[in-house]
Amino acid sequence: MDRVVRQTMYRLSNTLHEYDWGSREAIFSKFGWEETGRPGAELWLGAHPLSPSSARSLELVGPAWQDFHLASETIDDSAGVSLISLIKSDPLFMLGEAVEEAFGPRLPYLLKILAANAPLSLQVHPKPHIARAGFARENASGLDIHSPERNYKDDQHKPEMILALTPFEGLAGFRRPARVLDLLDSVVGETAGSMRAVLQSAPNATGVRAALEMALALRGTNCEAELSETRDSIAKIVAEREALGERVSRGHYTALDLFARYPSDPGALVSLLLNRFSLEPGQAVYLESGQIHAYLHGLGVEVMASSDNVLRAGLTPKRVDIPELLHCTDFAPAPASRPTLRTGTGGLTEYRPGIDEFALLYGRVSGSALITHNGPRVLVALNGLVHVTSALGSLGVVNQGQSVFIPHGVGNIALHGDCEAVVAFVP
Repeated sequence: MDRVVRQTMYRLSNTLHEYDWGSREAIFSKFGWEETGRPGAELWLGAHPLSPSSARSLELVGPAWQDFHLASETIDDSAGVSLISLIKSDPLFMLGEAVEEAFGPRLPYLLKILAANAPLSLQVHPKPHIARAGFARENASGLDIHSPERNYKDDQHKPEMILALTPFEGLAGFRRPARVLDLLDSVVGETAGSMRAVLQSAPNATGVRAALEMALALRGTNCEAELSETRDSIAKIVAEREALGERVSRGHYTALDLFARYPSDPGALVSLLLNRFSLEPGQAVYLESGQIHAYLHGLGVEVMASSDNVLRAGLTPKRVDIPELLHCTDFAPAPASRPTLRTGTGGLTEYRPGIDEFALLYGRVSGSALITHNGPRVLVALNGLVHVTSALGSLGVVNQGQSVFIPHGVGNIALHGDCEAVVAFVP
């Protein structure tokens, strides 16, 4: 392990996960990397035990250093050290007293670059007490941490924020029951009719939960014919309204798109219960633990509490544990919230979602941008290059596609140059 060098920052090598919904071009094009011919879905930058970044003092990094490696590859980490180990080598210097006291000797956030070329699964992340109990329960049962039957990979909750780098589409939170009833009007199918009836009698969170349970109950049943009938009725509604020049709900378009991709998955029916959101580059939404959501398409920067706990609700061949999912879900109708934005220096904007673990700075650095947030910081050069300095002088240059970890003990930093950059920090 490198000795802890005062007044330094650490170059990171990060894991790129190749999920089927990922894009073969987006991350590679953004960072100027050579394409692998496989989908690049999520680049993990952080210290989560399942895919920790490797780190080395910037001045010691050699020409063979890789900015990313594929999750399917075994790499030689001898040139660097796990970011987990680096932080534990001197938590006070790496994190600062306030962060260590609040979260222990660990990085409390996980940063990702996410590229969705197809819809992700409908999912919910647990609240803290549920995550702790679930993780302890599965550990006590002897269930392997990598088992597909596992719901809890760690003991942390997972609130998250997505910041769009391209136009970005997703689903988040339950619609108002009155709006769901509008969408279900004239939709054919036994389950769709039952959902409509329960929401008419209970237009509240209780009715929303019952409607979700009805849709999820189709999983594992011979439901293809019913879902086909429902899909065809939605297609008829869309065609009739288009022919009349009337407005067509995005909820209907979304359901048809999901039915086309997942014809036997009731997740497409569930989508009628959910709010659709659209982000332009530079816009962001915050998703609380317990809020059902799915990203549909786009490239973005995602930051979350350092967790990989996911309870799935559909649009996936992976396991769906319906009782545990319902236990984790908030059913009060509400859209995703927007973070508080503050204007920073040098072209940067601050995104604060109101969570203790993370916040972001993002923008195109113009000239110089002073960053007065201390604690552990992860900087990514999305485009261009940026020169990083501290009160004692230069820390080094970060080029497009490169990322660095900047310890608390370095103090305030400044970014200089012409570069699109993002910095994760603990507020």
